[in-house]
Amino acid sequence: MYAENNISSCEFCNSCWANFRNLTSEELEIVNKNRYEASFNPSEIIIKQGSPSSNAIFLISGLAKVYMEGYSGRNLIINLAGNSTLLAGPGVHVNSRYCYSVAAITHVKACFISFDVIRKIISGNPGFAVGFIEDLSEKAFRMHQKVLNLTQKKMHGRLAEALLYFADNIFHSDNYEMVLTRQELGEMTNMAKESVVRIMGELENEKIIHASPRSVKILDREKLQVISEKG
Repeated sequence: MYAENNISSCEFCNSCWANFRNLTSEELEIVNKNRYEASFNPSEIIIKQGSPSSNAIFLISGLAKVYMEGYSGRNLIINLAGNSTLLAGPGVHVNSRYCYSVAAITHVKACFISFDVIRKIISGNPGFAVGFIEDLSEKAFRMHQKVLNLTQKKMHGRLAEALLYFADNIFHSDNYEMVLTRQELGEMTNMAKESVVRIMGELENEKIIHASPRSVKILDREKLQVISEKG
């Protein structure tokens, strides 16, 4: 949903992408004049896989899922994106199309900035260019690790890893809201919804976690970590 810009300037934005700190005041002003804000309700599509990647998108607030649309309607959730995150994949530099979809989980506010502006700044600011490469490299590293885990860990290990990911990277707490459905947890761990439900039940019976449809509490982090590492 389109909205008027509420942030007066990128220079004073507390939710801006960290790499913008490498920009000069003049470059920040260029970015500020070439951006627009939009808000999204839960489940609304922010990026559609295969659509033209004419803009870099930065999350200002909220939480979104980043996923690849596979065959026969099957999706693979790559990760979750929170505020101050750049959404841009390799397709931007390969075929000018997004290689994944992004959908809002909570209410999301985002900034859209033309990639032509980003490319121009990259060419003239080495520090910003390095920061851009580092961001893409970190995302590529996480993707490689995810591929390894999905192909070599058993189901219990994959689910344990996902539960720890929420605790350590998203909510920074062992007691958190479960923002994904069991179906989406399956899409994140490459297993059927029924398998997710079954393994969650087993972890509860062993008093490793306490789970409801809307929350998870890790009761025995050490055991969950062992399952994640050896699963």
